[in-house]
Amino acid sequence: MFLPRPARPARSARSAHPAHPPRRRARLAGAAAVLAACLLATAAPAQAAPPHAAPAPTTTSQHPLDRTALAASLDAVHAAGMYGAGASVRDGGQVWVGATGVADTGTGRPMRPGMQHRVGSVTKAFTSVAVLQQVAAGRIDLDAPIARYLPATVPGERGRAITVRMLLNHTSGIGDYVLGAFPSLQQLSTKSLDDNRFRHFRPAELARLGLQAAPTGKPGEKWSYSNTNYVIAGMLLRKVTGEDAEDYITHHVIEKARLRHTYFPRSPYIAGPHPRMYESFYGLIDPPRDYSVYDMSWAGTAGALVSTTSDLEDFYRALLRGQLLPAAQLHEMQTTVPVLDADGRVAMRYGLGIYAVDLPCGRFWGHDGAVFGAGTSVLSSPDGGRQAALGFNLMKYQKLRDDGTLEPSPIDAAIGAFTLKALCGTGPQDRAGASAAPSTVLPRAQDLAPALPPRY
Repeated sequence: MFLPRPARPARSARSAHPAHPPRRRARLAGAAAVLAACLLATAAPAQAAPPHAAPAPTTTSQHPLDRTALAASLDAVHAAGMYGAGASVRDGGQVWVGATGVADTGTGRPMRPGMQHRVGSVTKAFTSVAVLQQVAAGRIDLDAPIARYLPATVPGERGRAITVRMLLNHTSGIGDYVLGAFPSLQQLSTKSLDDNRFRHFRPAELARLGLQAAPTGKPGEKWSYSNTNYVIAGMLLRKVTGEDAEDYITHHVIEKARLRHTYFPRSPYIAGPHPRMYESFYGLIDPPRDYSVYDMSWAGTAGALVSTTSDLEDFYRALLRGQLLPAAQLHEMQTTVPVLDADGRVAMRYGLGIYAVDLPCGRFWGHDGAVFGAGTSVLSSPDGGRQAALGFNLMKYQKLRDDGTLEPSPIDAAIGAFTLKALCGTGPQDRAGASAAPSTVLPRAQDLAPALPPRY
C-alpha cells in the first residue's frame, strides 16, 4: 500500500555544527542523555501490560489477521510523519506484508514490501546464537571469565570478573564505544557521522574505545546496554572458531535458518532493493540526511546486519522452535535480567541477545535496532506462531524540550498502535484487557535514558 505524501525537495543539509543560540544550546545539551536510548537499538520494545502484571498466555491463531486493519494501521505510521515503513505479520500459516510511504523523499519512489534494510541491534540475537552454539559444543563456558579467552582484550581484574554471560546480557559494566568512535556527538555536532562514512573500524579498536569509556557499573551489578559487549563477543567467536566472526555467523546461523536476504555487508552499499535511510538527530540534521551508504564496520557483530522483515520472522521462528540451538542453550538465552525505566519499574526483561516484553495477549520475544537512518523491531510469540516485524527509514525524528527530554511523537504512538494490532489482533481498546493508550505501548526513550549508554 502507498499513501501519497508530498516529498521534501532535495536540498543540501545545513551545517552539522552551527553555533546555537543559548536556548537551543541548552535544549540540545539534553541530547547527550537521550542518546542513551536511541543508538543501534531504538529503546522501543513493545509493552502494553502493567509493569508488574503477569503475562497472559499466548495462543497462536487466537486473533486471525485482519488485513484491512493492518494496512490502515501501518498507513497511520506514515500519516503520523514517518517517511516510509514496511512490515510483515504472521499468525501460524497466515501471512500479511505491507508497506507505506516513500523509500526516497527526493523522487517519491514508494516503499515496497520485502525491501532490504539495516537492522542494527537485531544483529545481537544472531551473534548470541553463534556464541551459544560454541557453548553447546563445549568450547565456551558461559560463566567463565572473558580473560580466559581474550586476556589481552580485557586484561587484569576486570577481565577476571566479567563473564561471557555478562557480555551477552549487558551486565558487564563495560561502557559503550559509540561516543569514542563518533567524538563530535559529545559536542552536539554530527560532523563525525559524515567524516566516518567510509572509515573502516577494526573490532579491537572498538573494544578498546568501549573499555576506555567510564564503566556503567561493577561486573554483574546491573543491566546497562553496551554495544562493546557484542563486539567483544564477536572477537570471542573468532578466537574459539578460528573463523572471522561474521563468516561464522553467516555459515552457522544465517544459512542454518535458511535466510535468503540476510547478510553482513562487505562494502558501504546494500546489495538489494532498499529505501534511503534518513537521519534527523533531533533536528541537528535539517533536513534529515540519507545514510543508506555507510561502512558498517563501526557496528560489526553488534549491529551491522542487513535483512528483511520476513527473514527476521523466519529467524525468530527457527530460533524459538529449537532449530538453531539445543534446548539447554535456548533456555540460557531466555534467562533474563530486569531492565528498569527511570521510575524503577520493569520496562522489559533482557536475556542473551533477546528480550521479553508482555502485551495484553501474552509474552513476546525479540529485539529492536537502529542505525543512522534506519529502525527495526521484531517480536514473536514463544512458539513462533504470532510474529510482527517492522522497518522504517527516518530516525531520531523526536523533538527535544528545553530541558533535553523528548517530546512525545505521533510516530511513536502510531508504531505502538500498529504493534498491538499486529500481535494481539486489536487496537488499544478493541478487546477487554487491552486498554493501554497508544502512547503507552512503547516505553519512552526518555524514561530509559538514565539506564542506557549510547545504543547506536
